[in-house]
Amino acid sequence: MIKWGGILWSIHPLFVMVMLASALTGYFMELLVLFVIVLVHELGHVAAAKGFGWRVKEVKLLPFGGVAEVEEAAGVSAKEDVIVALAGPLQNGWMALAAWGLGQLGLWHSEWASYVVEANLMIALFNLLPIHPLDGGKLLHALLGSVCQYYKALLWTARLGLLCSCLMIVAAVVPFWLEEQAVQLNLLVVGLFLFASNRAYSRNVPFLFLRFLTHRERMTNRAMEAGKKASHLVVNGSQSLMSVARLFKREAFHVVYVSEHDGSSLRMLPENAIVRSCLSGLGPHRAVSELLM
Repeated sequence: MIKWGGILWSIHPLFVMVMLASALTGYFMELLVLFVIVLVHELGHVAAAKGFGWRVKEVKLLPFGGVAEVEEAAGVSAKEDVIVALAGPLQNGWMALAAWGLGQLGLWHSEWASYVVEANLMIALFNLLPIHPLDGGKLLHALLGSVCQYYKALLWTARLGLLCSCLMIVAAVVPFWLEEQAVQLNLLVVGLFLFASNRAYSRNVPFLFLRFLTHRERMTNRAMEAGKKASHLVVNGSQSLMSVARLFKREAFHVVYVSEHDGSSLRMLPENAIVRSCLSGLGPHRAVSELLM
């Protein structure tokens, strides 16, 4: 674990296992190339994140990429999220192209050039799978957040990540069941890791949503400055504050209209009143009508 560029860099134990296995089987050079590819992939993410002014706290390197911890994770725009997520696979694109060119020019042995090209394509394509915390999972979350409520985007990102990681585990063991072939151990280990990650992500959805609410004022101001129209929500006064907050979208600011019990009239509440009440610790499960008293 080292600190470089103000960021704490570490190697995940899963990567250490792969390194040891490669050293024991005589594939040290291939492992070294894989490490460089993963490092450059992650540097692409870091450069894009810092370009947007994000504060990157820590990066953990994995055999297929890395996981970056940023302070603004819940308070950035979907556009920034998409660009930062794509910045990693784009590094694999130019590295694969460079390796192919060196092979064509005869500067690299054709087999070695093919290995580097295939390794880059494998890491790029694998990272684009719609599974948290892969780049594809971040793209999925950004897409879902642009078409539905943020809370639902969190839930469905976790659910789809769990589904896809389960399919990966099944794919690793099916050959053993059907054809009595060896279990695809690498795929199984990665699938189990991703399943555990998404299980933890699913359990943390309430916390992640509260973190989203802490950034709402900044995101609301950004939406207003961009000239976006207010999103109008009509809710029942008996609904809880948290249930109303879960209707909020990522890049919109909301005006909430609370209906009376008999539905005869509407009273208006600004979004910030809902957010502050949810974060105040005075009871996010209180009826929203209590804010009108």
